[in-house]
Amino acid sequence: MQYGICNLSIVPLRFEPSDTSELVSQVLYGEVFKILEQRKSWSKIRLAYDNYEGWVDNKQYIEISEVDYKSFIKEEHLLSYDLVEFIRDENQQLLTISFGSSLNGLDLLKHKYDGHTISGKQEKTNLIKTAYTYLNAPYLWGGKTPFGIDCSGFTQMVYKLNGYDLLRDASQQATQGIPLSFIEESEPGDLAFFDNSEGRIVHVGIILENNYIIHAHGKVRIDRLDHSGIYNVDQNAHTHKLRVIKKII
Repeated sequence: MQYGICNLSIVPLRFEPSDTSELVSQVLYGEVFKILEQRKSWSKIRLAYDNYEGWVDNKQYIEISEVDYKSFIKEEHLLSYDLVEFIRDENQQLLTISFGSSLNGLDLLKHKYDGHTISGKQEKTNLIKTAYTYLNAPYLWGGKTPFGIDCSGFTQMVYKLNGYDLLRDASQQATQGIPLSFIEESEPGDLAFFDNSEGRIVHVGIILENNYIIHAHGKVRIDRLDHSGIYNVDQNAHTHKLRVIKKII
């Protein structure tokens, strides 16, 4: 088995080994992974953080040893806590990194970072503070950053920055936590899941106070939440049908 680390800012994780293939997620700076299959130009990988799989360009990561990989996954996550910051490499060249990038591999990569960091489990109330940081980030299928993010990437990153692990897709996240019977039982920071006409969970957001929700739909936005689902204040209509509310913390 081979292992790798992302040494660039935001690397696309694709469904097939092609630049034109669907973006299924992103690999942020410092994330480590197993290399499941290696071809001439592409590698199929499995991310250590959430076991998500996809294809990355071989030019967009470097290989690491099994020893380094295992040491990284045992360490507490040290994450960047600025919307945008810089990494300085050994040649004093600058590399921009995004909110929530992993800094555990700095020594291995011989990089320097002077920005704000966060690590460990935070108070549940801090989830909302982190969520607000993403406000107005444009929706991007497969995105995980303030420059483009999808609904489950948004919830995963908000929780990750506060020391809690969520799976990657909304349907996967819906298998975690404790279900609540009513909105009235929920607290700010709990997750609300929404299904489509076939009953498949396709959307997730973070519950706020006073029956509001913050979620990625066109952009990261705040809307009303009621027993039917999300009421979009711009469209004056319900846009998502509520399926279940889950308490993760």
